[in-house]
Amino acid sequence: MKRNSIVQERQQPLMDSYVTDPKLARVTDEAIVEGKNLDDPFHTSVSINDELKIPFKIGVHRAVGGLHDFPNPGDMLCASLAACFESTLRMIANRLGVALKKTLVRATANADVRGTLMVERDVPVAFQSMGLEVHIEVDSAVEKNTISKLFGATERCCIIYQTLKPGIPIQVNQEVVYTADKN
Repeated sequence: MKRNSIVQERQQPLMDSYVTDPKLARVTDEAIVEGKNLDDPFHTSVSINDELKIPFKIGVHRAVGGLHDFPNPGDMLCASLAACFESTLRMIANRLGVALKKTLVRATANADVRGTLMVERDVPVAFQSMGLEVHIEVDSAVEKNTISKLFGATERCCIIYQTLKPGIPIQVNQEVVYTADKN
């Protein structure tokens, strides 16, 4: 069975070029914070992407004295994990020929801020755990084996997940809802 996969059409030439010249596969993503209004310790902005330079306002979490009126760095970390996981899931589903009807990915990060506030020296200054809740809806004809491949490949190929996983435990909870095709 031949699948028409836009992802495969776009990725195959890249994959072929990376086999020929592995240096082409090296990428660098970046975010830049250029301090402005330095007399305000609770707000800054970060520009994301070296080409687009899209600015996002950043605040500080209320648990460490901030106003929590803008996303904080922990929120951005969760956003990065959720966005990478969901986009990886979409691309792999496309390559496998799985029509996704709905996706929802929720990333959470849990920290005890006593360490960062130097209240308790034994508390690590870090997120102690992270979680992913993944909910997808697919047609009832999709085989469970295919869904297993989809989730396994998504975990294996998600760059942010694989970067964070060795550093802190990330619990992934998956939910699949099978629905009848209305065609």
